[in-house]
Amino acid sequence: MLKALLGINALMFVAELVLGVIAESTGLIADSLDMFADAAVYGLAFYAAGRSKGLQLKAAHLSGFLQIALALGVLLEVVRRFIFGSEPESLLMMGVGLVALVANVGCLLLISKHRNGGAHMRASWIFSANDVLANLGVIVAGLLVMLTGSPYPDLAIGFAVGLLVLNGGRRILAMKA
Repeated sequence: MLKALLGINALMFVAELVLGVIAESTGLIADSLDMFADAAVYGLAFYAAGRSKGLQLKAAHLSGFLQIALALGVLLEVVRRFIFGSEPESLLMMGVGLVALVANVGCLLLISKHRNGGAHMRASWIFSANDVLANLGVIVAGLLVMLTGSPYPDLAIGFAVGLLVLNGGRRILAMKA
């Protein structure tokens, strides 16, 4: 199961990053980096599975630090695009957001039986649940960009995803074995 989660998130990271750059969308770029962090989390969870509770907690905490670092990078990108401007492509945002939503709902279904397991599995559940919220936000932001012609909804969702990821990292670092 963890290998499938790792594969889905790694594939979506690459797809969303490339298409996010093409679409000039901070929301998609933010979500792609979140997918990268998720892939790292699933890789660490796969490594920690069947090992001591202490090692599982260390793996979860490492993923929390990674989430925080990526969130800060996303927030800096939002500020950069706010200052220098961008013209996000709304249809691409919504289409990629929808594909990512399907992928993340699939991940949630795969991991749902294990969400109350060790710290590494609880961390994985948090990441997947956050991703579904982020995907919905990207889709709504894409619709608002289309309706208003403004890049601000994309910047807002990029900022919100950054904060969501930052909070997820904080929650994971607060976990106890």
